[in-house]
Amino acid sequence: MNLTFKNKRVTGILTVVPAKEVRFEDEMGNYNFTREQSVKLQKIMGFGAHRIVDDGTCVSDLAVFGLNHLIQNGQLKKEEIDALIFVTQTPDFMMPATSFIVHGALGLRHDVYCLDINQGCAGYLVGLQQAFLLTEQANINKVVLVNADILSRKVNKRDRNSFPLIGDACSITLIEKGSGSEQPVYSTIKIDGGNSNVLTIPAGGMRLPSSAETAIEEQDEKGNIRSKDNLVMKGDAVYNFVMMEVPPMIADLHELAGKEISDTDYFLFHQPNKFMLQKLADKLKVPYAKMPFNVVEHFGNSSGVSIPTAITFNLAQELRSQEYTVCLAGFGVGLTWSSMLLKLGNLDFCEMINY
Repeated sequence: MNLTFKNKRVTGILTVVPAKEVRFEDEMGNYNFTREQSVKLQKIMGFGAHRIVDDGTCVSDLAVFGLNHLIQNGQLKKEEIDALIFVTQTPDFMMPATSFIVHGALGLRHDVYCLDINQGCAGYLVGLQQAFLLTEQANINKVVLVNADILSRKVNKRDRNSFPLIGDACSITLIEKGSGSEQPVYSTIKIDGGNSNVLTIPAGGMRLPSSAETAIEEQDEKGNIRSKDNLVMKGDAVYNFVMMEVPPMIADLHELAGKEISDTDYFLFHQPNKFMLQKLADKLKVPYAKMPFNVVEHFGNSSGVSIPTAITFNLAQELRSQEYTVCLAGFGVGLTWSSMLLKLGNLDFCEMINY
């Protein structure tokens, strides 16, 4: 599906990352592989350090911390918030929705529109699309989009296929009505639910509740150890999906906007790993300087939050005073793949803070 939005603007982006940093070298002993095998994989995938929360920390904790930071610094006023969207795969509870918990913690007005969205790697894009749609309403002028995940708590620490990649993070993005002079925002989204088992956590929902049986750890054919309560990623299938579907999506997006790929200043994509992003850049004939792929080595892959992490880590200073044509893209869980082309910049704030 192709989407076009007019008279919309992003006015600020904040990323909150856990202060706890764990290095790949310190975790090699957890894996059922030789050190030489792990070092080889480290170089290919870009493993370095990842930021993970302490046990007991939830996504609402990161969100409330970040929102209070903005409120205390005068970058956000509670009374101006008309809608709160919370995108996460790791909610505090099955019920109530996490947006309600944040609403209560901040003491927001009773007529603030709250919405939770269960989305993963494309979640930031889906959240932006919903925020843009909400601002079509006459009395919704400012939307707070929170995208947060703490998947480290759902990945087995002995799973070398997934755990070194995983990072936890939260982003807060402000979306407002524009002045009328903004360029349109172009976006695409596609879903293949027939392959939803490529990225999954088998147990913990109503279909298969967590139990003593689902917590039993097993070793797969590649030596990774996990239980049914843990995230399972079929890496080869994910790679093939991304290489097949993402390049034509980016080409179609630019055609929709009447632009050439060379017209775009930056490609700020979901950060699965260095290897995959380099291959995408090669396929799209995009210079590496235009497509940052340094998030996994510093913070880990925080699912959809890796997109605003890439923005605040690489372009924070520039986006506070300049404006660029950027292409955003998220691809993974669902399977979902989505992209967006927009002007981004002259932001009221663009920063990263530690929790």
